[in-house]
Amino acid sequence: MISLNPSADWPPIGSETVEWPSRYAAPSALERYSPRPTSYRAAVPPLISERGIPLSPQLAALARAAENELIRFDASLNDEMTGFAPLLLRSEAAASSQIEHLMASARAVLTAEIGDTSKRNATEIVGNTRAMQSALELAGQLSPDSVRVMHRELMRGTNHTPGQWRTEPVWIGTSARSPVGASFIAPRHERVPELMDDVMAFARRDDLPVLAQIALAHAQFETIHPFTDGNGRTGRALVQAMLRGKDITRSVTVPVSAGLLTDVSAYHDALTSYRAGDLEPIVTQLAIASDDAIRNAKILVAKLRDTAAAWNEKAMPRQGSQLAQVLEYAARQPVFTAASVAANLGIAAPNIYPHLHRLTDLGILKQKAEYKIGQVWRADDVLASLDQFAERAGRRSL
Repeated sequence: MISLNPSADWPPIGSETVEWPSRYAAPSALERYSPRPTSYRAAVPPLISERGIPLSPQLAALARAAENELIRFDASLNDEMTGFAPLLLRSEAAASSQIEHLMASARAVLTAEIGDTSKRNATEIVGNTRAMQSALELAGQLSPDSVRVMHRELMRGTNHTPGQWRTEPVWIGTSARSPVGASFIAPRHERVPELMDDVMAFARRDDLPVLAQIALAHAQFETIHPFTDGNGRTGRALVQAMLRGKDITRSVTVPVSAGLLTDVSAYHDALTSYRAGDLEPIVTQLAIASDDAIRNAKILVAKLRDTAAAWNEKAMPRQGSQLAQVLEYAARQPVFTAASVAANLGIAAPNIYPHLHRLTDLGILKQKAEYKIGQVWRADDVLASLDQFAERAGRRSL
């Protein structure tokens, strides 16, 4: 039987002393005169699965208003969601990556999706798109295993043990030599399995105010830091999984990370406050980020609608025709090869080229030979809208 105490204060993290052994057999001559510290204080997060969420009336109202706006935006797209959903998903993945200082143009990211691995940042953002997609697919299974799948998709092809809990210390700070003196040192790796079981049990509950629950699950996840790398991106994928799993967003990915990107310092400060036992800043930041993300996404959607209307006016495709299908595909996948569009639409490859050449002649598409990929077609109008979305997200106001 779960016993809840909604009036209880949210507990701050504790700490414990951990020894940091030298990697060398004997101390250096310098260390004889100035010994280096051999221990550090690692975080000991409280277990939260059975806790209530103490919200002030004002904060509860703010969080509830943000939930309602997310639901309304998701519902507003109606039958357009097929076209917009993939682009909003990619926008969220790109914004989440940008918080970690991974930036690339929409063209570079979409080209990396079809096989160009020459640009590292773009390739890593594609990994984040895979993680976000898996988060949505696993939204009904909020568990430690689902989190490991998200991380595996994110870090596929890296040496950061994709999908495996860490077995070493991790910390936030400037020194790679040791965690001594770091601004935050995550819990000992031996604590990670229990802490992840606990936070995901908290995430599955259905008796809590949802946006606050998501914010606190995210902050607790970032405090646990269960992986050697990719914790921030995986934690924001978890936000999307919870939004979908709690029926806040049923059709599209609202790019909440784009809202967080508007003021990254405030986001990081809110995570620090959470660790001190103050939950208000992280709930507030997620609510504000949701509002910023919706306003930004509305601009993107409006531009994409205008682009689709202009294309149809130029090309004048018959409804349901192959040409109409190619136009719709280009709107949601604005960098592609003839083989990829033909396979996706179930059109014989020889029959796809007349449509591509016609759209190129009309200026809707551009054709270019890409190294190692061959002939690629681009919808630059859509790519420009995605880049403008990212630029707005990086500013303090829209």
